[in-house]
Amino acid sequence: MSTANGQWYPPEWPDRIRALSRGELRPVATRRAATVLLLRAGTGGGLHVHMLRRRASMAFAGGAYAYPGGSVDPRDERDVPWAGPSRADWAARLGTDATAAQAIVCAAVRETFEEAGVLLAGPSPDTVVADTTGAQWEADRAALVGRELSFADFLDRRGLLLRSDLLGAWARWITPEFEPRRYDTWFFVAALPEGQRTRNASTEADRTVWTAPAEAAAGYDRGELLMMPPTISTLRSLSPYATPAEALAASGERDLTPVLAQARLDGEEIVLSWPGHDEFTKHIASHASGPAGADA
Repeated sequence: MSTANGQWYPPEWPDRIRALSRGELRPVATRRAATVLLLRAGTGGGLHVHMLRRRASMAFAGGAYAYPGGSVDPRDERDVPWAGPSRADWAARLGTDATAAQAIVCAAVRETFEEAGVLLAGPSPDTVVADTTGAQWEADRAALVGRELSFADFLDRRGLLLRSDLLGAWARWITPEFEPRRYDTWFFVAALPEGQRTRNASTEADRTVWTAPAEAAAGYDRGELLMMPPTISTLRSLSPYATPAEALAASGERDLTPVLAQARLDGEEIVLSWPGHDEFTKHIASHASGPAGADA
């Protein structure tokens, strides 16, 4: 499933790419999604990011390292108690309308709570909850996961405001057209709130870690850690920053042009590339079900 490095590469891709080129495969519609790179200062200094490893049994990217996140719930479009930049401001930043922008930001905050137990919300525009442990918090988190409770109702009942100012938009990637499950995903950065702790609250993950981005990227380069292109790309992009505050300050200048893989036939060879990200380019021979080489 992977090459000499840790790039996630499903063996069925070549057949699906050829079917798409012949007009035998119609791209499925994308679903909006959001994911969050939670950041904190490492115990020995430097920046650390929270990652989870998807269970090997997962149909999509099993065994790969990723960040907390997931698709937008239609109820994320409901009016939610809100603090920070306006929905219109977020729409301009994300390249959407205000309703979609709220849903994407809401999904980012909701999924981070559902999968990592971290809540970017507070009782006032300049505060954040300090502790999300305990039976009542867990009951609410489970109800959110089970879609028995909307995030808007959860915040309203607890008297909390979603702190959109704690997020910084970082990148946007769209699942390739030949994939059977497709997501239009916005990546955000956020600092771990003081007093809160991450935990593996996701049924989709079998391991969670706090790691220095360079250390995780080195594991990928050695082929020890499996990652999808958006994950390793965003991980590498954290390397210039020494603190969460530095990364958040830089987020406003990040390019959110969507990255979408392109596949073309060069004779019988498939050339698979991600514009602007040459390290992921693959040349796939006509007889192969895996990559024949990579241009870095």
